[in-house]
Amino acid sequence: MKIEIPEQARADAIASIQRYFEENLPEPIGNLPAGLLLDFFIEEVGSVIYNRAIADAQARMAVRVSDLGVVRRRASVLAENRCAARKKTKVIRA
Repeated sequence: MKIEIPEQARADAIASIQRYFEENLPEPIGNLPAGLLLDFFIEEVGSVIYNRAIADAQARMAVRVSDLGVVRRRASVLAENRCAARKKTKVIRA
């Protein structure tokens, strides 16, 4: 599956590659070669970065879901305690 990036993000990435070349290498890089280099990196390492991002997101979601389970269990215990307290303090009226 090919990774597509929005047009503005692509233009920003190309400008970033060009800026890197200007600041760190003896020769600048043109727009077309920078775009080809971007395509190469996306094809070669894009899936690795994407898969890592998905794994990180899954780990965060697992923590959040676990936190919800703790909150749910605490709420359940509180509700049970309230119910038990009501039963103990029930006043019978005649």
